[in-house]
Amino acid sequence: MFAWLRDLTEKERKTMLGCLGGWSLDALDVQIFSFVIPTLITLWHIDRADAGLLGTVTLLVSAGGGWVAGVLSDRYGRVKVLQITILWYALFTFLCGWAQNFEQLFILRALQGLGFGAEWSAGAVLMGEVIRDRYRGRAVGLVQSGWAIGWGAAALLYTGIFAILPEEQAWRALFWIGLTPAVLVFWVRRHVDEPDVFKARAGKPPSQFFTILRPPYLGTTLKVALMITGAQGGSYALSVWLPTYLRTVRGLSVVNTGSYLFVHIAGAWIGFIIGAYLADAIGRKRTFLISAIASAICVVGYVTLPISNSLMLILAAPLGTVIYMMFAAMGPFLTELYPTEVRGSGQGFCYNAGRAMGALFPALVGFLSTRLDLGVAIAIFAFIAYGIQILALLMLPETRGRAVDRIEPEEKIQAPVPAPGQ
Repeated sequence: MFAWLRDLTEKERKTMLGCLGGWSLDALDVQIFSFVIPTLITLWHIDRADAGLLGTVTLLVSAGGGWVAGVLSDRYGRVKVLQITILWYALFTFLCGWAQNFEQLFILRALQGLGFGAEWSAGAVLMGEVIRDRYRGRAVGLVQSGWAIGWGAAALLYTGIFAILPEEQAWRALFWIGLTPAVLVFWVRRHVDEPDVFKARAGKPPSQFFTILRPPYLGTTLKVALMITGAQGGSYALSVWLPTYLRTVRGLSVVNTGSYLFVHIAGAWIGFIIGAYLADAIGRKRTFLISAIASAICVVGYVTLPISNSLMLILAAPLGTVIYMMFAAMGPFLTELYPTEVRGSGQGFCYNAGRAMGALFPALVGFLSTRLDLGVAIAIFAFIAYGIQILALLMLPETRGRAVDRIEPEEKIQAPVPAPGQ
């Protein structure tokens, strides 16, 4: 299954390893918050709407961070920007553990979001340009599975630390551990180099900040951002609130909640791997569609049907699989939509604008759950999100097999060819 890894060059393998570490630790830092929501609600006497805002602000600000990082990576290099973003989100995750009230944590979570969005932008374009066309889908998808690894590490740390320390100290310790990713920067500086396709642009003028929001890129940018809004909104509607749902609605303990989430995360890792291979085998678009349709059905059923806790534990794995299959194809799909001179800014804007708009869904779930059952609120907004994704996908092209050094804007490709003499 992984025999193709032996065919990669040393540069391709080292780039994969560096980005895998970056995405894993990124997920560790970001997902910590979902585990401490019930504790903050109790200790700080905030409601679910406030907790939803704390989750949303990081994702909203990440849009700006991702866009800026994409533009900077087009100007100064993918690897340089990747290192800065890892240091940034590690520092502000650590500082979150020192927050004394809602307002302080809100500001620190916002600053954390800048690095969170920026890291994906720099890492995704780096991977997409270094890995050859033949293996891009499965390689980028495999690296994307680092999200499940980091999320699983957060679940294990949550279960262990909350079993040892009292809650008022345990949530802070979780955030302090978030400084760990800073160590990765030293390895990246030594072992990861800029892509050859980027080096070939040396001396060429950089694109402007708003280039991707003007023709011939505008149409593609808007459609892709909408597609990612649906993908991110559906996953966030569930993942941000799942620990709270399990503890407050299903009545599970901290240890049992951690166990359920770990099964769900294991399923997510399998989903990343399956999605990585499907992206190369059947195409990026079909992978998205299969995952989106299955996710809409499974999320609604999981949080609304009268199933037992034992069955919920079993179904947590396939639920994670279908939701996260689509994200394995996201990186290669975006890489293959934009030419090199705007690839960083294009990927950075689309993914993080979608993430920012998708970030509204956890807040909306929080507000609606003050009037309806939490499970019903999750189901409503997850279903809407995946519907948005499917509609946007119908307007986008298939990109499998495109060479990154010969990509033209989609509007330019589809523009009518003038007749002779015109």
